[in-house]
Parts: sequence; structure tokens; C-alpha cells
Amino acid sequence: MWRMSEPGRLMLLDTPSLYFRAFFGVPESVTAPDGTPVNAVRGLLDMIARLVQDRSPDRLVCCMDADWRPAFRVAALPSYKAHRVAEDGGDQTPDALEAQLPLIDAVLDAFGLARAGVPGYEADDVIGTLAARHAARGPVDVVTGDRDLFQLVDDRGPVVVLYTARGIRNLQVMDEQAVAAKYGIPGRGYGDYATLRGDPSDGLPGVPGVGDKTAAALVTRFGSVEGILAALDSGADEGFPAGARRRLEAARDYLAAAETVVRVVTDIDAPELAALDDRLPRGARDPEALVELADRWNLGSPVNRLLNALAR
Repeated sequence: MWRMSEPGRLMLLDTPSLYFRAFFGVPESVTAPDGTPVNAVRGLLDMIARLVQDRSPDRLVCCMDADWRPAFRVAALPSYKAHRVAEDGGDQTPDALEAQLPLIDAVLDAFGLARAGVPGYEADDVIGTLAARHAARGPVDVVTGDRDLFQLVDDRGPVVVLYTARGIRNLQVMDEQAVAAKYGIPGRGYGDYATLRGDPSDGLPGVPGVGDKTAAALVTRFGSVEGILAALDSGADEGFPAGARRRLEAARDYLAAAETVVRVVTDIDAPELAALDDRLPRGARDPEALVELADRWNLGSPVNRLLNALAR
């Protein structure tokens, strides 16, 4: 029923990133017999099947957003994801996707695939904590369409990010060398780079006047936002591109706040994670429930594809 008990290769899925991609990539005309859209469910199952088939993980966790906009990040920077807040205070998840989320949970549970979410934290933080915990014991694959998680790459695990921007069949394998080549920064410096240049998609303004090249130069020279602040405190001008020192001095408050927002948490202490059984099953944990779900919701083909991938 279960694969090896040794640590082996751990795959961590940024599940919200994947089901959003599935929802927008598979037509809503894909429905259950009663007309309910199931495009996100079917697409997600096919993604997991492809990942298991191609990467052969021994362990897998579907990491979830228990809180998509955590209070500690909003307290540090109120603009964090503020543009995504719906009128009711929740996020702007399309209704047709929202309706599929309980079904996604039910299908994953019937398969016996581990799900993990911790109140007060995003999926990114669950991923960061589980990656840090496992990296000393074996390799880690992080599957996401979110560049924020590039900060987790670490050749010592190794921890690599399988970046889905080009699709699940054309994953970009991001390790330290790939991050360094793409952004011109130290391989583990993406979090500091993102803090400096900003990310409008998350409501992160960045330092005004500091673009990609200046951010890369600063991270390369000083190593981190902390190193930059220490250099500002010292009064030295050496290593700062023209005009950058003045801009950074003006942005001190932002830099202090943004560090809390951008940095993925890697040390969540929660019983939900301590008791997690992340072993990848060889078959469904609850075959009867899985058959019932597949029949009711028109999921037979993707369910069978995932079963076949797990059995290999």
C-alpha cells in the first residue's frame, strides 16, 4: 500500500497554485453529469499523475492555504494582497472554482495523499517548513507557479523548485545555478531580491527607483537586506550603485516590514505537521469512496491515470 519508509525524495505541491492553473487551463465546459464544473479537479489530478510519473517521489504533500493573507504579514505591510480582497473580506476565488475545493479535498483524501495546512499560514509557509525539515534527509521537489518560492532553492538538500509557468509538461527546474543565471544574484538570494524590486501581484511595492539590475547588484554585493541595512548604518558609500543609497535610506521602514512579508516561514511548530504521514501510496486508501466520487463527478479518466502512476 505504501512506498518506502526511508526518507527518499519528498515532493511538495503548492496546491492552490496548481488548482488555479488547472481551473483556467481546462474549460469550464468539463462538468459532472449534473452540470457542475469539475475542470479544476480533473486538471489537478492529471498534474499530480504527470508529476508522480516523471519525478518518482517517495513522499508527497499537497500543501494548502489555511490562510491566504495571514495577519502577521498584513500587520507588517497592509498592502499585502490588498488588491485581491473581495467585498466580503475573502479572496477573489471564482465561484466555479470555490465550489470544487471541497471535492478536491475529498478526492485527495480517498487517494490517501497527504494534505497539510496550518491556521494562520499560507501554503508557502507549510512548504518552507516541510522542505527545511526534510532537506537534511533527502532531496525535495517544490512544485509551484509562484516565484516567491525560489528563495527555498538550496543545493545542499538539494531543494529544487519545479516551476510550472510553461506548463506541467515543460517544468523549469530551478536550482541555485538556475536562479543565479536568470536573475544575476546568489542562488539563495531570491527573497532579498524580491524585497528590493517588489512584486505588484502581491501588493509589494519594492524600493522606489530600484529595478531588477540595481536589486541584483545590491544582493550580490551585500548578500541580503540585513547586509544592506548594516552597510547603511556604517555610513559607507562603497558598493551602492549611483543614487541607490539615498533611495534605500528613504525606504528603511519598508525594508524592515517587507522582510517579514516576503520571507517564507521555515519553522512552523504545529501538530498538523508533526503527525503528517507523507508517504506516497501505491493505491487508493479508500477505493470505495474513490469509485463513488469518480462516478458521481465524472472523474473516471483522471482518477485512473493517477492510480496507474501511483502503482508504478
